[in-house]
Amino acid sequence: MPRITLPHPDTMTPEQRRVHDGIVNGPRGRIQGPLRAALHSPELAERWSALGAQLRYGTGLSRRQAELAILVTGRASRSPFEWYAHEQEALKAGIDPAVIEALLQQRLPEGLDETETAIVQAAMELKRLHSITDATYARALSLLGERTLVELVALVGYYTMVAMTLNAHEIPLPEGVAPAFALPQHDEAQR
Repeated sequence: MPRITLPHPDTMTPEQRRVHDGIVNGPRGRIQGPLRAALHSPELAERWSALGAQLRYGTGLSRRQAELAILVTGRASRSPFEWYAHEQEALKAGIDPAVIEALLQQRLPEGLDETETAIVQAAMELKRLHSITDATYARALSLLGERTLVELVALVGYYTMVAMTLNAHEIPLPEGVAPAFALPQHDEAQR
């Protein structure tokens, strides 16, 4: 059960409904996860949705490459909802289940091409180190170019925000879906 109410179309303000309908009629085709919570601030939800659409559908990363980075981010951020949603998208993008399992175990998967390996390594380092080592950065830069590397870093940052929102508000998984891993414990934050 979420910690906050999730606006329902029948009870939304006109501004919430306008933003909701724009999201549902856009490339996502539905509203789920963190945008449900963000609708409490329609302006935030609208800008959030636009940034997310740009990072997910409008970068130099292929769908497959983006999903690899998102899975790394969701797992490292300990966000079961983000993992669930993007595991499905990764499968649709043709990512091998063995690769997904390695990412779930927080290991660098075998069987990726050189560019995918660089993307996964960079995303893992961003989440673990909050930066990228010189060697990984140089490899990613040579394979992706400046623009796409900037977009990759932004994608990881965006999905970190998504994960934080999902976890903080305890946005539930769909009914009948078990989390792939345990949620962070609330008392851990006090340590």
